[in-house]
Amino acid sequence: MDVKVKLRQPNGKNCFVCGSENSAGLKSDFFTLENDFLVALFCPVDAHQGYPGRLHGGLSATILDESIGRAINKDAESDTWGVTVSFSIRFRKPVPLESELRVVCRITRETRRTFEGEGVILLADGTVAAEGKGTYMKMELGNIADMDVDGDEWVVLDEHAVPETINIPENLFS
Repeated sequence: MDVKVKLRQPNGKNCFVCGSENSAGLKSDFFTLENDFLVALFCPVDAHQGYPGRLHGGLSATILDESIGRAINKDAESDTWGVTVSFSIRFRKPVPLESELRVVCRITRETRRTFEGEGVILLADGTVAAEGKGTYMKMELGNIADMDVDGDEWVVLDEHAVPETINIPENLFS
């Protein structure tokens, strides 16, 4: 089913997962959908391989962890981010390189200070390649790291297009 994109989340310059200027990074783009799911889009390249032609398993965990941690950002005014308390992953299929992939996440439980979430890496055909779940502490972005949040370290990259909708398989988290 196609779900409307509500907002594009910000990218940083040097973040390994979303950094626009990190030559070794995943260069992922993150979108909050109208159903409050979070979707990351990324295309792993040779520098991200474990076995030849396959995404390194640690990087599968990295993109899932980052994506679930961002799921708390449900609107443009949100300054709350997730900091990992615990995370686990289950690998189901090899993740190929050089193909755009979708990571789909949602929050499953939320309290005043923490939240829990789950997510999957989807192959191009919609097959689940990996699934993760974690617990995260809610923190304001400015309290997570030493950075100029409003400066040029944490910006939305205008050169990337924002899709109107993103396709999510039905009953993904049933």
